[in-house]
Amino acid sequence: MRSAFDFAPFRRSTVGFDRLFDMLENSSFGQSQENYPPFDLIKEGDNEYRIEIAVAGFVSEELDITAQQNVLLVSGRKSDETDEKSGDFIYRGIANRSFERRFALADHIQVRGADLKDGLLSIELVREIPEAMKPRKINIGGAQPQHDRIGGDTPASKQTVDAEAQNA
Repeated sequence: MRSAFDFAPFRRSTVGFDRLFDMLENSSFGQSQENYPPFDLIKEGDNEYRIEIAVAGFVSEELDITAQQNVLLVSGRKSDETDEKSGDFIYRGIANRSFERRFALADHIQVRGADLKDGLLSIELVREIPEAMKPRKINIGGAQPQHDRIGGDTPASKQTVDAEAQNA
């Protein structure tokens, strides 16, 4: 389903944001989304994040976390074996079905690690911006000095003052 909002004016005046606009246009904001399993997104610092997913009833062998370029895929496949010690269920309130959750990751987001404790899967993420892409200060007039111009390395204002002093 396409979005009701037209992003064409923004596409014309921006460069390199195609993936963002495609994501917004193709998102399913108006549609009913799968809410299983529930999850939390937590920002822990300027460049650190954590995703917590409630996976009660799953063990680590039944969970799979795959990080691809700009996508984090978390899936759970329940084994078909039945638990002999639990007996027959009168009511089963804990969901026991397979799932697949996709998270779109921004550029330079890396998965640091994952941990499963008390039915909660925690995935640690960090934004690692390459040194070449970090902001840097650009000096005005920071180009290499040119020695072949009149006056050499002397500023033009000083050259003018010196010339006036010689002519006086």
